[in-house]
Amino acid sequence: MLSLVCSPTISVRRRSTSPCRATLREAEATPSVAEKARRLREAKRVVLVRHGQSTWNEEGRIQGSSDFSVLTSKGESQAETSRQMLLSDSFDVCFTSPLIRSKRTAEIIWGSRPEEMLPDSDLREIDLYSFQGLLKHEGKERYGSLYRQWQKDAPNFTIDGHYPVRQLWDRARNCWDRILAHEGKSVLVVAHNAVNQALVATALDLGTEYFRILLQSNCGVSVLDFTPQDQGGTFNICLNRLNQTPNSPVASGTSGGRKTKSRMILVCQGATQSPGSEFGLGGMGYEALNMLGVIQSQKTAELLLDLKVNCIVSSPRVPAIDTATAISEVQEAADCLGADCVPRYVERKQLFDLEVESIFQKATKNSTTYQSGWLSCFNQSTLKELWTKSVSAWQALLEDLSSESEEEKILVVVGHPAILTGLLCQCLHLSVDWMPSFHLDPGSVSVIDFPDGPAGRGVVRCTNYTAHLGRWSIPITRSTVDDEAF
Repeated sequence: MLSLVCSPTISVRRRSTSPCRATLREAEATPSVAEKARRLREAKRVVLVRHGQSTWNEEGRIQGSSDFSVLTSKGESQAETSRQMLLSDSFDVCFTSPLIRSKRTAEIIWGSRPEEMLPDSDLREIDLYSFQGLLKHEGKERYGSLYRQWQKDAPNFTIDGHYPVRQLWDRARNCWDRILAHEGKSVLVVAHNAVNQALVATALDLGTEYFRILLQSNCGVSVLDFTPQDQGGTFNICLNRLNQTPNSPVASGTSGGRKTKSRMILVCQGATQSPGSEFGLGGMGYEALNMLGVIQSQKTAELLLDLKVNCIVSSPRVPAIDTATAISEVQEAADCLGADCVPRYVERKQLFDLEVESIFQKATKNSTTYQSGWLSCFNQSTLKELWTKSVSAWQALLEDLSSESEEEKILVVVGHPAILTGLLCQCLHLSVDWMPSFHLDPGSVSVIDFPDGPAGRGVVRCTNYTAHLGRWSIPITRSTVDDEAF
Protein backbone atom coordinates (compact mmCIF):
# COMPACT_ATOMS: atom_id res chain seq x y z
CA MET A 1 0.00 0.00 0.00
CA LEU A 2 1.05 3.59 -0.44
CA SER A 3 2.27 5.36 2.65
CA LEU A 4 -0.05 7.94 4.14
CA VAL A 5 0.79 11.55 4.90
CA CYS A 6 1.74 11.84 8.54
CA SER A 7 1.68 15.35 9.91
CA PRO A 8 1.05 18.39 7.72
CA THR A 9 0.61 21.38 9.96
CA ILE A 10 -2.03 23.65 8.46
CA SER A 11 -5.77 23.28 8.76
CA VAL A 12 -7.67 23.11 5.46
CA ARG A 13 -11.18 22.56 6.74
CA ARG A 14 -14.04 23.99 4.75
CA ARG A 15 -15.43 27.45 5.17
CA SER A 16 -19.16 28.13 5.07
CA THR A 17 -18.54 30.97 2.61
CA SER A 18 -17.59 28.56 -0.15
CA PRO A 19 -20.25 28.56 -2.90
CA CYS A 20 -19.88 24.80 -3.37
CA ARG A 21 -20.21 23.76 0.22
CA ALA A 22 -23.04 21.32 0.93
CA THR A 23 -26.38 23.09 1.17
CA LEU A 24 -27.41 24.54 4.52
CA ARG A 25 -30.12 21.93 4.82
CA GLU A 26 -27.57 19.15 4.41
CA ALA A 27 -24.86 20.79 6.53
CA GLU A 28 -27.17 21.47 9.46
CA ALA A 29 -28.89 18.09 9.33
CA THR A 30 -25.82 16.11 10.35
CA PRO A 31 -22.14 16.75 11.20
CA SER A 32 -19.65 16.66 8.34
CA VAL A 33 -17.45 13.62 7.79
CA ALA A 34 -14.43 15.68 8.88
CA GLU A 35 -16.15 16.46 12.18
CA LYS A 36 -17.03 12.81 12.66
CA ALA A 37 -13.44 11.83 11.86
CA ARG A 38 -12.01 13.77 14.79
CA ARG A 39 -12.32 10.67 16.91
CA LEU A 40 -9.51 9.10 14.86
CA ARG A 41 -6.05 9.02 16.39
CA GLU A 42 -4.22 7.37 13.49
CA ALA A 43 -4.22 7.69 9.73
CA LYS A 44 -6.81 5.62 7.89
CA ARG A 45 -7.09 4.65 4.25
CA VAL A 46 -10.45 3.76 2.70
CA VAL A 47 -10.55 2.04 -0.71
CA LEU A 48 -13.88 2.14 -2.55
CA VAL A 49 -14.73 -0.33 -5.33
CA ARG A 50 -17.83 -0.44 -7.48
CA HIS A 51 -19.24 -3.88 -8.36
CA GLY A 52 -18.46 -5.52 -11.70
CA GLN A 53 -20.76 -5.41 -14.71
CA SER A 54 -24.18 -6.90 -13.88
CA THR A 55 -26.84 -8.46 -16.06
CA TRP A 56 -28.97 -5.34 -15.72
CA ASN A 57 -25.98 -3.11 -16.59
CA GLU A 58 -25.64 -5.15 -19.75
CA GLU A 59 -29.35 -4.86 -20.56
CA GLY A 60 -29.47 -1.11 -19.88
CA ARG A 61 -32.03 -1.63 -17.12
CA ILE A 62 -32.42 0.75 -14.16
CA GLN A 63 -31.26 -1.17 -11.09
CA GLY A 64 -31.44 1.17 -8.12
CA SER A 65 -31.54 -0.83 -4.90
CA SER A 66 -33.31 -3.82 -6.48
CA ASP A 67 -31.57 -7.16 -6.05
CA PHE A 68 -32.47 -9.14 -9.18
CA SER A 69 -29.27 -8.78 -11.22
CA VAL A 70 -26.05 -10.77 -10.88
CA LEU A 71 -22.54 -10.36 -12.25
CA THR A 72 -22.01 -11.22 -15.90
CA SER A 73 -18.96 -13.22 -16.95
CA LYS A 74 -17.32 -9.89 -17.79
CA GLY A 75 -18.29 -8.61 -14.33
CA GLU A 76 -16.64 -11.62 -12.71
CA SER A 77 -13.52 -10.99 -14.80
CA GLN A 78 -13.49 -7.31 -13.79
CA ALA A 79 -13.75 -8.30 -10.13
CA GLU A 80 -10.81 -10.68 -10.57
CA THR A 81 -8.80 -7.85 -12.12
CA SER A 82 -9.63 -5.68 -9.11
CA ARG A 83 -8.51 -8.52 -6.86
CA GLN A 84 -5.16 -8.47 -8.64
CA MET A 85 -5.01 -4.68 -8.29
CA LEU A 86 -5.45 -4.91 -4.53
CA LEU A 87 -3.65 -8.20 -3.90
CA SER A 88 -0.78 -6.62 -1.96
CA ASP A 89 -3.02 -4.42 0.18
CA SER A 90 -3.38 -5.59 3.78
CA PHE A 91 -6.96 -4.65 4.54
CA ASP A 92 -8.26 -4.93 8.09
CA VAL A 93 -11.94 -5.17 7.17
CA CYS A 94 -14.31 -5.16 4.21
CA PHE A 95 -17.64 -3.33 4.29
CA THR A 96 -19.99 -4.43 1.52
CA SER A 97 -23.42 -3.71 0.16
CA PRO A 98 -25.75 -6.65 0.85
CA LEU A 99 -26.97 -6.68 -2.77
CA ILE A 100 -25.92 -9.76 -4.75
CA ARG A 101 -23.87 -7.98 -7.43
CA SER A 102 -21.73 -6.13 -4.89
CA LYS A 103 -21.49 -8.96 -2.39
CA ARG A 104 -20.20 -11.30 -5.09
CA THR A 105 -17.65 -8.68 -6.23
CA ALA A 106 -16.49 -8.33 -2.62
CA GLU A 107 -16.14 -12.09 -2.24
CA ILE A 108 -13.92 -12.30 -5.33
CA ILE A 109 -11.72 -9.38 -4.25
CA TRP A 110 -11.52 -10.51 -0.62
CA GLY A 111 -10.44 -14.00 -1.63
CA SER A 112 -8.95 -16.03 1.20
CA ARG A 113 -8.32 -13.14 3.56
CA PRO A 114 -9.28 -14.21 7.10
CA GLU A 115 -10.57 -10.78 8.17
CA GLU A 116 -14.30 -10.21 8.37
CA MET A 117 -16.68 -8.89 5.73
CA LEU A 118 -19.41 -6.64 7.11
CA PRO A 119 -22.64 -6.12 5.11
CA ASP A 120 -24.13 -2.66 5.58
CA SER A 121 -27.62 -1.92 4.26
CA ASP A 122 -26.78 1.81 3.88
CA LEU A 123 -24.24 0.80 1.20
CA ARG A 124 -27.04 -0.44 -1.10
CA GLU A 125 -27.48 1.43 -4.36
CA ILE A 126 -29.64 4.55 -4.61
CA ASP A 127 -33.37 3.86 -4.07
CA LEU A 128 -35.18 4.68 -7.33
CA TYR A 129 -38.61 3.31 -6.41
CA SER A 130 -40.94 3.11 -9.46
CA PHE A 131 -38.04 3.48 -11.90
CA GLN A 132 -36.40 0.24 -10.77
CA GLY A 133 -36.52 -2.58 -13.30
CA LEU A 134 -37.39 -0.36 -16.27
CA LEU A 135 -35.30 -0.23 -19.41
CA LYS A 136 -34.14 3.32 -20.04
CA HIS A 137 -36.42 3.81 -23.04
CA GLU A 138 -39.34 2.60 -20.92
CA GLY A 139 -38.51 5.22 -18.29
CA LYS A 140 -38.56 7.92 -20.95
CA GLU A 141 -41.83 6.69 -22.44
CA ARG A 142 -43.72 6.19 -19.15
CA TYR A 143 -42.50 9.10 -17.09
CA GLY A 144 -41.59 11.78 -19.64
CA SER A 145 -40.73 15.01 -17.79
CA LEU A 146 -40.07 13.14 -14.53
CA TYR A 147 -37.45 10.98 -16.24
CA ARG A 148 -35.91 14.08 -17.82
CA GLN A 149 -35.65 15.65 -14.37
CA TRP A 150 -33.81 12.54 -13.15
CA GLN A 151 -31.35 13.01 -16.02
CA LYS A 152 -30.95 16.79 -15.84
CA ASP A 153 -31.63 17.77 -12.22
CA ALA A 154 -31.10 14.65 -10.12
CA PRO A 155 -30.46 16.44 -6.77
CA ASN A 156 -34.01 17.88 -6.87
CA PHE A 157 -35.59 14.83 -8.49
CA THR A 158 -38.53 13.43 -6.51
CA ILE A 159 -40.39 10.16 -7.08
CA ASP A 160 -43.08 8.39 -5.04
CA GLY A 161 -42.74 11.09 -2.37
CA HIS A 162 -38.95 10.69 -1.99
CA TYR A 163 -35.81 12.63 -2.93
CA PRO A 164 -33.47 9.75 -3.88
CA VAL A 165 -30.22 11.71 -4.17
CA ARG A 166 -30.75 13.61 -0.92
CA GLN A 167 -31.56 10.36 0.85
CA LEU A 168 -28.43 8.82 -0.65
CA TRP A 169 -26.21 11.61 0.74
CA ASP A 170 -27.73 11.06 4.20
CA ARG A 171 -27.03 7.33 3.93
CA ALA A 172 -23.43 7.99 2.89
CA ARG A 173 -22.85 10.12 5.99
CA ASN A 174 -24.31 7.33 8.10
CA CYS A 175 -21.91 4.86 6.45
CA TRP A 176 -18.96 7.01 7.40
CA ASP A 177 -19.98 6.63 11.07
CA ARG A 178 -19.32 2.89 10.90
CA ILE A 179 -16.31 3.06 8.57
CA LEU A 180 -14.49 5.62 10.67
CA ALA A 181 -15.45 3.97 13.95
CA HIS A 182 -13.89 0.66 12.92
CA GLU A 183 -10.46 0.15 14.44
CA GLY A 184 -8.92 -0.92 11.12
CA LYS A 185 -6.38 1.41 9.50
CA SER A 186 -7.04 0.08 6.00
CA VAL A 187 -10.66 -0.43 4.96
CA LEU A 188 -12.14 -1.88 1.77
CA VAL A 189 -15.66 -0.83 0.78
CA VAL A 190 -17.41 -2.64 -2.10
CA ALA A 191 -20.67 -1.06 -3.18
CA HIS A 192 -22.25 0.72 -6.16
CA ASN A 193 -21.93 3.63 -8.58
CA ALA A 194 -24.16 6.22 -6.92
CA VAL A 195 -23.38 5.36 -3.30
CA ASN A 196 -19.63 5.41 -3.98
CA GLN A 197 -20.06 8.83 -5.59
CA ALA A 198 -21.87 9.95 -2.44
CA LEU A 199 -19.15 8.52 -0.19
CA VAL A 200 -16.43 10.43 -2.06
CA ALA A 201 -18.47 13.64 -2.13
CA THR A 202 -19.50 13.59 1.53
CA ALA A 203 -15.92 12.82 2.61
CA LEU A 204 -14.84 16.00 0.80
CA ASP A 205 -17.84 17.95 2.16
CA LEU A 206 -19.46 18.33 -1.26
CA GLY A 207 -23.22 18.52 -1.66
CA THR A 208 -25.72 16.69 -3.84
CA GLU A 209 -24.93 18.97 -6.80
CA TYR A 210 -21.86 16.74 -7.32
CA PHE A 211 -23.97 13.73 -8.20
CA ARG A 212 -22.77 12.32 -11.57
CA ILE A 213 -19.68 14.56 -11.49
CA LEU A 214 -17.24 12.09 -9.86
CA LEU A 215 -17.60 8.92 -11.95
CA GLN A 216 -17.45 5.34 -10.69
CA SER A 217 -17.14 2.73 -13.45
CA ASN A 218 -17.63 -1.01 -13.01
CA CYS A 219 -14.90 -2.19 -10.59
CA GLY A 220 -13.39 1.31 -10.54
CA VAL A 221 -11.19 1.89 -7.48
CA SER A 222 -11.16 5.16 -5.54
CA VAL A 223 -8.88 5.89 -2.57
CA LEU A 224 -9.47 8.30 0.33
CA ASP A 225 -6.82 9.08 2.94
CA PHE A 226 -7.84 10.36 6.39
CA THR A 227 -5.06 11.99 8.40
CA PRO A 228 -5.44 13.50 11.90
CA GLN A 229 -3.60 16.80 12.32
CA ASP A 230 -1.31 17.71 15.19
CA GLN A 231 -2.98 21.01 15.97
CA GLY A 232 -6.50 21.79 17.13
CA GLY A 233 -8.05 18.41 16.40
CA THR A 234 -8.44 19.29 12.71
CA PHE A 235 -8.41 16.67 10.02
CA ASN A 236 -7.11 16.32 6.48
CA ILE A 237 -9.08 14.22 3.98
CA CYS A 238 -7.48 13.60 0.60
CA LEU A 239 -8.82 11.92 -2.52
CA ASN A 240 -5.71 9.99 -3.51
CA ARG A 241 -7.28 8.66 -6.69
CA LEU A 242 -10.68 8.47 -8.34
CA ASN A 243 -12.00 5.64 -10.49
CA GLN A 244 -8.88 3.63 -11.31
CA THR A 245 -10.61 1.18 -13.63
CA PRO A 246 -9.79 -2.27 -15.04
CA ASN A 247 -10.42 -0.68 -18.45
CA SER A 248 -8.64 2.23 -20.11
CA PRO A 249 -9.80 5.61 -18.72
CA VAL A 250 -9.56 7.17 -22.18
CA ALA A 251 -11.52 4.50 -24.05
CA SER A 252 -14.58 5.76 -25.90
CA GLY A 253 -17.76 5.66 -23.88
CA THR A 254 -19.99 7.91 -21.85
CA SER A 255 -19.70 10.18 -18.83
CA GLY A 256 -22.49 9.37 -16.40
CA GLY A 257 -24.48 7.89 -19.29
CA ARG A 258 -23.99 10.95 -21.53
CA LYS A 259 -21.91 11.17 -24.69
CA THR A 260 -19.21 13.81 -24.84
CA LYS A 261 -17.25 15.40 -27.66
CA SER A 262 -14.94 17.63 -25.61
CA ARG A 263 -12.29 16.18 -23.31
CA MET A 264 -9.37 17.54 -21.31
CA ILE A 265 -6.63 15.11 -20.25
CA LEU A 266 -4.32 16.29 -17.46
CA VAL A 267 -0.87 14.65 -17.59
CA CYS A 268 1.59 15.09 -14.74
CA GLN A 269 5.13 15.61 -16.01
CA GLY A 270 7.64 12.83 -15.40
CA ALA A 271 10.39 12.59 -12.79
CA THR A 272 13.61 14.57 -13.37
CA GLN A 273 17.38 14.27 -13.11
CA SER A 274 17.80 16.11 -9.81
CA PRO A 275 17.24 13.88 -6.75
CA GLY A 276 16.93 17.00 -4.58
CA SER A 277 14.21 18.67 -6.59
CA GLU A 278 10.92 19.55 -4.99
CA PHE A 279 9.37 16.22 -3.91
CA GLY A 280 11.26 14.56 -6.77
CA LEU A 281 8.94 16.29 -9.25
CA GLY A 282 11.35 18.61 -11.01
CA GLY A 283 10.90 21.41 -8.47
CA MET A 284 12.80 24.20 -10.23
CA GLY A 285 11.79 22.96 -13.68
CA TYR A 286 15.23 23.18 -15.34
CA GLU A 287 16.26 19.50 -15.11
CA ALA A 288 15.64 17.04 -17.91
CA LEU A 289 13.61 13.91 -17.36
CA ASN A 290 15.50 11.06 -15.72
CA MET A 291 15.12 7.49 -16.95
CA LEU A 292 11.98 6.98 -14.87
CA GLY A 293 10.53 10.20 -16.26
CA VAL A 294 11.27 9.09 -19.82
CA ILE A 295 9.50 5.78 -19.18
CA GLN A 296 6.54 7.60 -17.62
CA SER A 297 6.18 9.91 -20.62
CA GLN A 298 6.43 7.01 -23.08
CA LYS A 299 3.85 4.97 -21.16
CA THR A 300 1.49 7.94 -21.18
CA ALA A 301 2.02 8.40 -24.92
CA GLU A 302 1.09 4.72 -25.40
CA LEU A 303 -2.03 5.13 -23.26
CA LEU A 304 -3.19 7.99 -25.51
CA LEU A 305 -2.23 6.19 -28.73
CA ASP A 306 -5.80 5.33 -29.79
CA LEU A 307 -6.99 8.91 -29.36
CA LYS A 308 -6.64 11.68 -31.90
CA VAL A 309 -5.31 14.51 -29.77
CA ASN A 310 -5.96 17.94 -31.29
CA CYS A 311 -3.68 20.05 -29.13
CA ILE A 312 -1.06 19.63 -26.39
CA VAL A 313 -0.57 22.55 -24.00
CA SER A 314 2.35 22.41 -21.58
CA SER A 315 4.18 24.44 -18.99
CA PRO A 316 7.27 26.16 -20.50
CA ARG A 317 9.50 24.23 -18.07
CA VAL A 318 11.78 21.47 -19.35
CA PRO A 319 10.11 18.40 -17.73
CA ALA A 320 6.69 19.38 -19.07
CA ILE A 321 8.03 20.14 -22.55
CA ASP A 322 9.88 16.80 -22.66
CA THR A 323 6.74 14.93 -21.59
CA ALA A 324 4.60 16.81 -24.13
CA THR A 325 7.16 16.09 -26.88
CA ALA A 326 7.02 12.35 -26.22
CA ILE A 327 3.21 12.39 -26.46
CA SER A 328 3.14 14.48 -29.65
CA GLU A 329 5.76 12.34 -31.42
CA VAL A 330 3.74 9.19 -30.83
CA GLN A 331 0.50 10.95 -31.82
CA GLU A 332 1.93 12.27 -35.07
CA ALA A 333 3.38 8.89 -36.06
CA ALA A 334 0.38 6.81 -34.92
CA ASP A 335 -1.21 6.54 -38.37
CA CYS A 336 2.07 6.45 -40.28
CA LEU A 337 2.60 2.78 -41.05
CA GLY A 338 3.55 3.02 -44.74
CA ALA A 339 6.61 4.53 -46.40
CA ASP A 340 4.60 7.24 -48.18
CA CYS A 341 2.35 8.32 -45.32
CA VAL A 342 2.10 11.87 -44.04
CA PRO A 343 2.41 12.31 -40.26
CA ARG A 344 -0.66 13.76 -38.58
CA TYR A 345 -0.23 17.28 -37.22
CA VAL A 346 -0.80 17.90 -33.50
CA GLU A 347 -0.81 21.51 -32.37
CA ARG A 348 1.67 22.32 -29.57
CA LYS A 349 1.47 25.31 -27.22
CA GLN A 350 3.18 26.52 -24.08
CA LEU A 351 1.18 28.34 -21.40
CA PHE A 352 3.03 30.48 -18.88
CA ASP A 353 0.19 30.20 -16.34
CA LEU A 354 0.97 26.46 -16.08
CA GLU A 355 4.44 27.28 -14.73
CA VAL A 356 4.47 27.05 -10.92
CA GLU A 357 7.97 25.89 -10.03
CA SER A 358 9.04 29.49 -9.36
CA ILE A 359 6.43 29.63 -6.59
CA PHE A 360 8.14 26.72 -4.84
CA GLN A 361 11.54 28.43 -5.03
CA LYS A 362 10.49 30.97 -2.40
CA ALA A 363 8.07 28.77 -0.47
CA THR A 364 8.70 27.15 2.89
CA LYS A 365 7.30 23.72 3.59
CA ASN A 366 6.78 21.63 6.67
CA SER A 367 7.59 18.26 5.11
CA THR A 368 10.13 16.85 2.67
CA THR A 369 8.07 13.84 1.63
CA TYR A 370 5.75 13.53 -1.33
CA GLN A 371 2.70 11.87 0.18
CA SER A 372 -1.07 11.99 -0.02
CA GLY A 373 -2.26 15.55 0.63
CA TRP A 374 1.29 16.95 0.26
CA LEU A 375 0.08 20.46 -0.66
CA SER A 376 -1.05 20.93 2.94
CA CYS A 377 2.67 21.19 3.80
CA PHE A 378 2.73 24.71 2.32
CA ASN A 379 1.44 27.88 3.90
CA GLN A 380 -1.70 29.65 2.74
CA SER A 381 0.13 32.33 0.75
CA THR A 382 1.83 29.67 -1.39
CA LEU A 383 -1.49 27.92 -2.01
CA LYS A 384 -3.08 31.23 -3.00
CA GLU A 385 -0.33 31.87 -5.57
CA LEU A 386 -0.89 28.41 -7.02
CA TRP A 387 -4.62 29.05 -7.01
CA THR A 388 -4.31 32.37 -8.85
CA LYS A 389 -2.26 30.67 -11.57
CA SER A 390 -4.83 27.89 -11.91
CA VAL A 391 -7.67 30.40 -12.38
CA SER A 392 -5.96 32.04 -15.36
CA ALA A 393 -4.76 28.73 -16.79
CA TRP A 394 -8.22 27.17 -16.61
CA GLN A 395 -9.84 30.01 -18.53
CA ALA A 396 -7.16 29.87 -21.23
CA LEU A 397 -7.53 26.10 -21.58
CA LEU A 398 -11.31 26.29 -21.89
CA GLU A 399 -10.86 28.79 -24.72
CA ASP A 400 -8.48 26.36 -26.44
CA LEU A 401 -10.98 23.53 -25.99
CA SER A 402 -13.85 25.56 -27.43
CA SER A 403 -14.44 24.97 -31.10
CA GLU A 404 -17.21 25.35 -33.66
CA SER A 405 -16.27 21.97 -35.12
CA GLU A 406 -18.74 19.13 -34.74
CA GLU A 407 -15.92 16.64 -34.27
CA GLU A 408 -14.61 15.43 -30.93
CA LYS A 409 -11.91 17.71 -29.54
CA ILE A 410 -9.25 16.39 -27.16
CA LEU A 411 -6.88 18.72 -25.33
CA VAL A 412 -3.89 17.33 -23.41
CA VAL A 413 -2.45 19.51 -20.63
CA VAL A 414 1.03 18.75 -19.26
CA GLY A 415 2.45 20.29 -16.11
CA HIS A 416 3.49 20.01 -12.48
CA PRO A 417 1.06 18.10 -10.22
CA ALA A 418 0.41 21.25 -8.18
CA ILE A 419 -1.02 23.27 -11.08
CA LEU A 420 -3.01 20.29 -12.36
CA THR A 421 -4.50 19.91 -8.87
CA GLY A 422 -5.58 23.53 -9.13
CA LEU A 423 -7.20 22.83 -12.50
CA LEU A 424 -9.20 19.96 -10.97
CA CYS A 425 -10.48 22.34 -8.32
CA GLN A 426 -11.38 24.89 -11.00
CA CYS A 427 -13.33 22.21 -12.87
CA LEU A 428 -15.24 21.32 -9.69
CA HIS A 429 -15.87 24.99 -8.78
CA LEU A 430 -13.98 24.60 -5.50
CA SER A 431 -12.02 27.20 -3.57
CA VAL A 432 -8.30 27.25 -2.68
CA ASP A 433 -9.10 25.43 0.59
CA TRP A 434 -9.71 22.21 -1.34
CA MET A 435 -6.32 22.00 -3.05
CA PRO A 436 -4.74 19.73 -0.38
CA SER A 437 -7.76 17.43 -0.76
CA PHE A 438 -6.49 16.02 -4.07
CA HIS A 439 -3.34 14.06 -4.84
CA LEU A 440 -1.59 13.51 -8.18
CA ASP A 441 1.49 11.36 -8.82
CA PRO A 442 4.27 11.95 -11.38
CA GLY A 443 3.25 10.54 -14.75
CA SER A 444 -0.40 10.16 -13.72
CA VAL A 445 -3.37 10.92 -15.95
CA SER A 446 -6.66 12.60 -15.00
CA VAL A 447 -9.59 12.87 -17.43
CA ILE A 448 -12.30 15.54 -17.57
CA ASP A 449 -15.24 15.23 -19.99
CA PHE A 450 -17.56 18.05 -21.04
CA PRO A 451 -20.91 16.53 -22.13
CA ASP A 452 -22.36 20.02 -22.61
CA GLY A 453 -19.23 21.44 -24.22
CA PRO A 454 -16.47 23.55 -22.59
CA ALA A 455 -19.02 26.14 -21.47
CA GLY A 456 -20.86 23.45 -19.47
CA ARG A 457 -19.93 21.59 -16.34
CA GLY A 458 -16.96 19.24 -16.39
CA VAL A 459 -17.39 15.59 -15.39
CA VAL A 460 -14.33 13.99 -13.78
CA ARG A 461 -13.86 10.53 -15.29
CA CYS A 462 -10.78 9.72 -13.21
CA THR A 463 -7.95 11.33 -11.25
CA ASN A 464 -4.39 10.14 -10.64
CA TYR A 465 -4.71 7.14 -12.97
CA THR A 466 -1.38 5.26 -12.87
CA ALA A 467 -2.11 1.71 -14.06
CA HIS A 468 -0.48 2.45 -17.42
CA LEU A 469 2.84 3.03 -15.62
CA GLY A 470 2.97 -0.58 -14.44
CA ARG A 471 2.20 0.31 -10.85
CA TRP A 472 -0.54 -2.30 -11.02
CA SER A 473 0.63 -4.85 -13.60
CA ILE A 474 -2.77 -5.99 -14.88
CA PRO A 475 -4.36 -6.47 -18.30
CA ILE A 476 -6.43 -3.47 -19.36
CA THR A 477 -9.86 -4.29 -20.80
CA ARG A 478 -12.22 -2.06 -22.70
CA SER A 479 -15.28 -0.58 -21.03
CA THR A 480 -18.82 -1.01 -22.31
CA VAL A 481 -20.66 2.10 -23.46
CA ASP A 482 -23.09 2.05 -20.55
CA ASP A 483 -20.88 0.76 -17.74
CA GLU A 484 -21.65 3.86 -15.67
CA ALA A 485 -25.37 3.04 -15.58
CA PHE A 486 -26.97 2.50 -12.21
